[in-house]
Amino acid sequence: MTDPIAVLQRIRVTTPVRQTAPVEEVCELCSEPIASEHRHLVDLRSRTLLCACRGCFLLFESEGAGGDHFRSVPERYLAFADFELSPAQWDSLQIPVSVAFFFLNSELQRIAAFYPGPAGATESELPLDTWTDLVAGNPKLSTMQPDVEAFLVRAASDRGDREAECYIVPIDACYELVGHLRLLWRGFDGGSEANHKLDQFFGDIRARAQ
Repeated sequence: MTDPIAVLQRIRVTTPVRQTAPVEEVCELCSEPIASEHRHLVDLRSRTLLCACRGCFLLFESEGAGGDHFRSVPERYLAFADFELSPAQWDSLQIPVSVAFFFLNSELQRIAAFYPGPAGATESELPLDTWTDLVAGNPKLSTMQPDVEAFLVRAASDRGDREAECYIVPIDACYELVGHLRLLWRGFDGGSEANHKLDQFFGDIRARAQ
């Protein structure tokens, strides 16, 4: 009589271990395989980011090439070294955490304000006069491209050990930050891990910015 235990042991020894093939990333327009480091498009109709191959990215890079549907996300990182954001100005933006990003929504024809948190990106109602005042005092803000670039702000620390930082960045960088913080966020202010990630992220932005 065959010993069932011995049969199972032979199966374990002789059966090859199945290797799960890594998921290959592809362009979400043409299905061309792409590297893990790749560019993005904004789908203006669904308000989503799409992974793109170089060909599709270049196709929609020119202004107006994608009509009212697609726009390529640029790579510009622009620092505002002399930007002053007072605690009163920050309070007037009605953002409950220390980080927020702002972009021009071309469909709604208004500035949209978002801040990260445990639920992802949360929209905040932005007083129009506050944004107008910020642009008046910082004309470079008027160069921000609708939908694909954002004004990223980290407010000064309440303890006074960190000054406010302000940049124009690609919109996909903002959603990358939102994704990181959503996984790490603990408590009301994010916790130590989320704040450490913020320090790393803004260090990278600082290094890339002009």
